Amino acid sequence: MDDQPNSSLRKGLLYGVAAYGLWGLVPLYFHAVGAAPPEQILAHRVVWSVVFLASLILFKHRWRDLGRCIASPQTAWALLVSSVLVAGNWFIYIYGISTHQVLQTSLGYFINPLVNVLLGLIFFRERLRLGQWIAVALATAGVIHLALASDQFPWIALALGFTFAFYGLVRKIVRVDSLLGLSVETLFLLPLALAFQVYWTIQGRAAFGSISWKLDVLLILSGIVTAVPLLFFGAAARRLPMSTLGFLQYLAPTLQFGLAITFFGEPFESTKVISFLCIWIALVIYSVDSGLAFRARRKDAAISYARAKGPAGEQNYFLKISAKKSFIACQDR
Repeated sequence: MDDQPNSSLRKGLLYGVAAYGLWGLVPLYFHAVGAAPPEQILAHRVVWSVVFLASLILFKHRWRDLGRCIASPQTAWALLVSSVLVAGNWFIYIYGISTHQVLQTSLGYFINPLVNVLLGLIFFRERLRLGQWIAVALATAGVIHLALASDQFPWIALALGFTFAFYGLVRKIVRVDSLLGLSVETLFLLPLALAFQVYWTIQGRAAFGSISWKLDVLLILSGIVTAVPLLFFGAAARRLPMSTLGFLQYLAPTLQFGLAITFFGEPFESTKVISFLCIWIALVIYSVDSGLAFRARRKDAAISYARAKGPAGEQNYFLKISAKKSFIACQDR
């Protein structure tokens, strides 16, 4: 029995947990570089990401692969779209942290799985069971309640949720691995980032080299902080269904939520309590439903495969192949 699909799923889950776990803790980094304006932090993320990714490309001898990605019009256009989406997502996120709205950034990534589920239904025809629909409805109700009860419209949360969902969609469709894809994206953004750096330097507004050496070091490290989670995410996006990837993403905003309450000391009013409870209950329902369904499909497929075993013969051969494909398809869901 071929264990490759199951192995791919396990790797996808590990990559997803690593990506979202790091993203959940990244507000601590942006708090540390808060002395620099958000737009300058974004520019440094692009510049130093290119340096870090170029080192990886050089180490892995993949310059030719990178050139082929850029030379392919279809791939290049898709990655140009994803670069615009990820740049917008980065800036909004940095702005949210720098203006002490970590709860909104957390909510944005709670919203994102809802959009992922919708995109999965539309573009990949992924079907949801009753329990999953209930989970989606509960989470949607929580988001709507927060939007209606809050004094300020949660535009940061909505912008983060939608930009990253469409970024994930594009990266799932385009046939390129995470290292090459992110390298091309940051290369597309590099000229603009460098131009702004030169402009800020001429205007005497550049934070780099004018505040402290500690800030300079942290800004240089932004390449690693930016690239590593996205590399993990790109690897996970190719191995997991959109719905699974979407709800795995609740790890990051949960960690961000904890930081917002404990480290950043943001108020957590009753309206936010109700909304977040709806979202957390939805996550539990969805996870339990998905786990039970996976075990049931695996058991049924294994029984079918076992029944197909028998004396060699042409008819039995095709029966075994059909059952084996059914089992592998079950493992890959």
